[in-house]
Amino acid sequence: MTLSKILSIVFLLGALGLGYRLYLGVDEVVEEEKMLARTEERIIEKLEMLRDAQIAYQATNGEYASNWNDLKEFIQDGRIYIVQRTETTELLEYGKEETTVTIDTLGSVNVQDSLFNETKYPEFNLDLLNVVPGSGGKTFEFFADKIERSNREIAVFEIRDPAPINPERRRNNNEKALRVGSRTDSSTSGNWE
Repeated sequence: MTLSKILSIVFLLGALGLGYRLYLGVDEVVEEEKMLARTEERIIEKLEMLRDAQIAYQATNGEYASNWNDLKEFIQDGRIYIVQRTETTELLEYGKEETTVTIDTLGSVNVQDSLFNETKYPEFNLDLLNVVPGSGGKTFEFFADKIERSNREIAVFEIRDPAPINPERRRNNNEKALRVGSRTDSSTSGNWE
């Protein structure tokens, strides 16, 4: 074997080794991105569930739950009332109309059965609803208050991931952490929408 054949074989093996290491490095980054995306999807699903519970709590109590224990108790024991609204319009003299609105309560259902039924969430576990997926047991931060807008008090809430696993969301003191609601506005939307 000549020196050129030996060097060719050595360089070929070196190139194959470097190519394999490059493939592993790229594959590792792709898998990490997929894992982050799956974890954030689970966090978003929980934030949507908590938003639904907060909206039901506010409709029943006139304010949002400021902590997990109040919201959990409401989900376990609270009731959502089923109402029927009917409007009748009567034509009066000279073309004037009078509308009468009647609201009738038809019954009620348990909050957990209504919002988190087995059909929609087959693996629902109330005790883990406030735990951030992929965080090692950390819980969502709850905030609820009333703010003044146009000389009126409005209820606001925010539920937030306290320690994002995504490095992009950790920048500037977790400024872009996944959250639903707002501390300064009467919004119930999430920052991923």
